[in-house]
Amino acid sequence: MLTPHLLLDHLGGIAHGTTLQKHGVSRPQLTRAVRNGHVERLRPGLFATIGVHHDARSAALHGGALTCAGALRARGIWVLNDAEIPHVWVGRRGRVHEHDGCCCTSHFFRGRVPIGIVDVETALAHLHRCEGDESFFASLESALRSGKLSGAGRLLRLREALPTYARWLVDFARDDADSGLESILRLRLHLIGLLLTTQVMLVGVGTVDFVIDGRLILEADGKENHDGGSKRHKDLVRDAAASALGYETLRFDYAQIIHDWPTVRAAILAAITRMRDHA
Repeated sequence: MLTPHLLLDHLGGIAHGTTLQKHGVSRPQLTRAVRNGHVERLRPGLFATIGVHHDARSAALHGGALTCAGALRARGIWVLNDAEIPHVWVGRRGRVHEHDGCCCTSHFFRGRVPIGIVDVETALAHLHRCEGDESFFASLESALRSGKLSGAGRLLRLREALPTYARWLVDFARDDADSGLESILRLRLHLIGLLLTTQVMLVGVGTVDFVIDGRLILEADGKENHDGGSKRHKDLVRDAAASALGYETLRFDYAQIIHDWPTVRAAILAAITRMRDHA
């Protein structure tokens, strides 16, 4: 028979006492596990393993389940918002519990609230309601790329959970974006009428993020990239090789794309105009 903390691990780290009892854990066993420091009683009737995910623990203390960016981040999916304030789904009529150090954001969305961390499909739907199209789209493509949102049925349910005006984002999403930054760049350029060829393999250069009009290369360098001189050198070598093949390369980093988009857009449009004028 599983011990209380092993059973909790099996159930995701957090569970109601009644659920543990249904699996054969007695009240005395649970009391001993709490007393011995193997299990934590979060609030009456709710228990967790000592090493449970910090934000999931906060969400349970708050009275719900971790959702939105926090849930996606916990599952290894790229998120635009770096803020680590737990967003907690408490249900339509959920009761919020005060707890020490609470900085949670409560979401009173409809539906049956689970324990712990919501699934990827639900977290994405909630993220759209909370942060809008760009955050949703970037995390959606990350989930597709990582295989954490697979199957036509799940995509259809997610699509139907969105407002009608936003459902096209699911249809437009791809599973080959290397980063959320690429996703945001592609979405923004699509909205101004630019068609990009994605993940293009060029002999002597390698795979580039985007090509426009067969001659302009766009590269999106995320925050995690190019911290070292060796990576910068490799980029310069690639750009030189691309130039020898007749390509112009524009390379933008996270801060430019997210915080200085007008300058990025102007640079891309000017480059396209130059190429078309000299075609």
